Amino acid sequence: MTNAIRAEGLVKRFKGKAALAGVDLVARAGAVLGVLGPNGSGKTTTVRILSTLLRPDEGHALVGGFDVVRQPHQVRRLIGLTGQYAAVDQELTGVQNLMLIARLLGYSRPDARLRTAELLERFALTDAGDRTAKTYSGGMRRRLDLAASLVGRPSVLYLDEPTTGLDPHSRNELWDVVRGLVDEGVTVLLTTQYLEEADQLADDIMVLDHGKVIATGTPEELKGRAGHQVLQLQTVRPEQAQTAAAIVAEVTGAEARLTEHGVGASVTDPGTMPEVVRRLDAAQIGVAELSLRKPSLDEVFLAITGRTAAPERADAPIDSPERTAV
Repeated sequence: MTNAIRAEGLVKRFKGKAALAGVDLVARAGAVLGVLGPNGSGKTTTVRILSTLLRPDEGHALVGGFDVVRQPHQVRRLIGLTGQYAAVDQELTGVQNLMLIARLLGYSRPDARLRTAELLERFALTDAGDRTAKTYSGGMRRRLDLAASLVGRPSVLYLDEPTTGLDPHSRNELWDVVRGLVDEGVTVLLTTQYLEEADQLADDIMVLDHGKVIATGTPEELKGRAGHQVLQLQTVRPEQAQTAAAIVAEVTGAEARLTEHGVGASVTDPGTMPEVVRRLDAAQIGVAELSLRKPSLDEVFLAITGRTAAPERADAPIDSPERTAV
């Protein structure tokens, strides 16, 4: 499989502070590259460089074989971009938004109408096509925004935190759309803070933190790097969870955490499971659920960085005086 995107040594500074500090990146053609990291890690800066909206201070990048600095026009003909916030005109209807973009891209009026109809149908927006975008729900606006990025039939699509603020149903709908695009051969670069999203969609993952790449690999490879499995149990009686946690900690020699799902602990020796069961039974603690699983990507991020990937603060625009890195 060839590479649709390749970047080496990307550096970008804002007001003397490095948003990117030497980022290398490879996205395989026809696959999803998930770029993970909290706010301030450099995800959006990377996307803006790869979409020719920013020039890197150092390093270079190729998209479809074209240099993003020296050949920006050729790059723009290949790509589509959906940013963190819907970019559609709220005062225009769904049809008018897509027709406008199609005409700007050089479609004839009949071809623009045809492409608009195709995309409205694909994104289940046909019935809402004559309504202004400001009347759409958040999920509908997101789907219209994604449809707008596909008008030009891009072979490379950048999705910069596309499901931020969406409810679970709308998020799942968008995931299905992304899977369909990849099945058609589109290369997707997806930035996200939702580690479940990367686990669901990404073929390869790159983890960014403070402008540096701290890990790369497939989801399964990254989970393997955590070097442990996770014991998860839930007691029948919630008031016994604390006692169960103490038993798990004693048997495994690891910290047992009380979570909304019950008790969780990192386990390096799966052979401890039978002893945990015996000790819980001896203490007359009823267990509603007991499992041993691979770590989640959230737990992998914690193992790599020492902290979770939870958002540090709300996003600010790239040129905001409050933000020196994105």
